[in-house]
Order: sequence, then structure tokens, then C-alpha cells
Amino acid sequence: MTQSHLIYGRHPVLEALKADGMFEKILLMPDAHSPEISAIRELARERKIPVQHVPVQKLNSITRKNHQGVVAFLSLIPYYSVEDVLMKAYDEGRVPFFLLLDNITDVRNFGAIARSAELCGVDAIIVPQRGGALISPDAMKASAGALNLIQVCKVRELTDAVSYLILNGIKIFSAEESREKKLYDVDFTIPCAVILGAEGEGISEELLRKADENFSIPMTGKIGSFNVSVAAGIVLYEMMRQRVV
Repeated sequence: MTQSHLIYGRHPVLEALKADGMFEKILLMPDAHSPEISAIRELARERKIPVQHVPVQKLNSITRKNHQGVVAFLSLIPYYSVEDVLMKAYDEGRVPFFLLLDNITDVRNFGAIARSAELCGVDAIIVPQRGGALISPDAMKASAGALNLIQVCKVRELTDAVSYLILNGIKIFSAEESREKKLYDVDFTIPCAVILGAEGEGISEELLRKADENFSIPMTGKIGSFNVSVAAGIVLYEMMRQRVV
């Protein structure tokens, strides 16, 4: 995160919140107390902005300026609600398609996924408030501008987003290794969403249980798995192929 996308100090952060600035997250010292800090906490809670409590050493490593126990990361893009994106797709007569990213923290992978998602016509990427990649200048660069075009929804819990999508007619697929059903056997022409997880950690068990179907990407080599951004490109291209042919 470059300094131009970082603000620090109690008054500057509070004023940015009052001005409806777009935030990625706010870092606070656990023992920071003042009327301004209380107001920052309250406004962040109202606007559902993630607040993390970190030691002073962490704040000092981010900036050597007088941060007064608070540092905030500004968002480079606007965020959208899952509800608004879904209703807009239905209102416009389109078949919705969402991409949910679980445990994907690498900003370059995230940017590359956003690039493929925009090219293949994904309605929105859904990411968690915590545990996901920060949309940084590196992510913006890796997306080749796609993050300025595609809608991104940041939610408190991915499981809640999945539950909402299911209730509104969206079928949930998850991409996992060693599943009997293959990618090319999945019907992506219906309103649906795909969950992708990071290499190694994969998709959380709770999300896997919520999925209607699981599928795998066929492979012939011995390495074990595709890089997640490559896997996303393969899945999204198959979705687009089915919908445009």
C-alpha cells in the first residue's frame, strides 16, 4: 500500500469516515482511547469497515509519522452489495454468475482472477472482509484495469452470502481437487456461483457443505493442482463458452 492510500492520526481518519471515504480496513492499538477513537469505532461499525487491533510495533512498521494509535487503508475501488448486484442482473434479464474467493490472500493472484472474471462476464466477485487479499496498487496492476470495471462485493461472512444466494435461486458450485464430477459436466447456463479456494488451504469445510455440487478440473500431470488464478481462468472460460455458444 502506497502512502497516498494510507491515512493516519485520529482526526484525519475520523474526518475521512465522516466524509464517507472508502476504506479497506482500520488498524487500532488495543489500548487507544479518546473521544475520537470512540467515534472511529462507532462509525466503522455502522459502515461495516473491518477494524483490527494491532500492537504499536505494527503501526510503527507501516508509518514512522505520528499515527496516534490509528492507521487506515483507503480503498482503491467502490464496493457493492450482493443484493444490489443480484437484483440488477435479474432486472436486466441476465443470468447471474458470481465468483466467491475463499482464503485467497495473494494480491497478484487476486488481480489476475479479476482480469479473467471481467473478460468472461462475471457479475461480481465476492470476498470476505477478513482473510482476503487487500486491493492494493499491486492487485490493481495485476488486474490490468479489470478492478476498475468489475463489481466487487465485500461481505462479513462468505457463508452468509452463500445462504442469501441460495435463497434467491442461485446454485452454488465449488471447485475442489479429486471430485468425480468434472468441470465440463457442470451446467453453468443457470443462475449460479462458483467458490474457489487458495492452493493448500482450499475451501473451508463450512462452505463446501453449503455447496450444491462440487467439481474438479481435469489434469494429466503429476504436480497436483493449478495455480488458483489459472484455475479461475479455466473455470470462467468454460462458463463463458457455455453461455455464448
